[in-house]
Amino acid sequence: MAVANQKGGVGKTTTAINLSAALARLGKRVLILDLDPQGNASTGLGIQPSSRQHTTFDLLMGDRTLAEIALPTQVDNLMIAPATQDLASADIELGQREGRIRLLRKALVGQASEPYDHILVDCPPSLNLLTVNAMVAAHSVLVPLQSEFFALEGLSQLMLTLKQIRQSANPALRTEGIVLTMYDGRNRLSQQVEQDARDALGDLVFRTRVPRNVRISEAPSYAMPVLDYDPVSKGSQAYLALAEELLERNAPIAA
Repeated sequence: MAVANQKGGVGKTTTAINLSAALARLGKRVLILDLDPQGNASTGLGIQPSSRQHTTFDLLMGDRTLAEIALPTQVDNLMIAPATQDLASADIELGQREGRIRLLRKALVGQASEPYDHILVDCPPSLNLLTVNAMVAAHSVLVPLQSEFFALEGLSQLMLTLKQIRQSANPALRTEGIVLTMYDGRNRLSQQVEQDARDALGDLVFRTRVPRNVRISEAPSYAMPVLDYDPVSKGSQAYLALAEELLERNAPIAA
């Protein structure tokens, strides 16, 4: 599942970390594939730069397998394939390669036996070659949507990109859903963004809303998910609820 939004500061990496941790808390075996050159997901889970000897860049280049680059985190059931600034040159380094939008999919072929129930790909805040690779390789895309002005403006471009990828490279790609982040129920603007999103996108918008919560903001500086930093906070409860809703959406339909 690619976690993507070309806008920065919408809670994309925060969602990737905390949703993964919540799924792991619910007993799922989870991997975060850090595809953002900033490497914030790796840092936020306590992976020091000195420990990132092999990264997702090596995976894309075909130099390492997923099993060779995945590292354990302090969260049970949660692994991460880390990233470094090497990815910043990916558009140049990989752009001349044949099948450049399918490099991640190619790298993951044959990895299905890896012991993961869920792989979440943390994409960079742009619709570049890395994000396209994530979407071509993914089964679905989860879009964090900030509950602020202009939030819906960039969403149309993202949805258009998804449509183009379905038509050209990954017909099975589906929209997992839209999750409202940094939500403040006391704020009329947040309420209006939610209403507009639900009017336009209907059931694609998750029922669960992630609130604006200081504990969520503090947790990365302690290199841990908010579920470990403050398990009883509103932020922790929201991500657990989001994980449960995600599993509910993907539960097999009884015959």
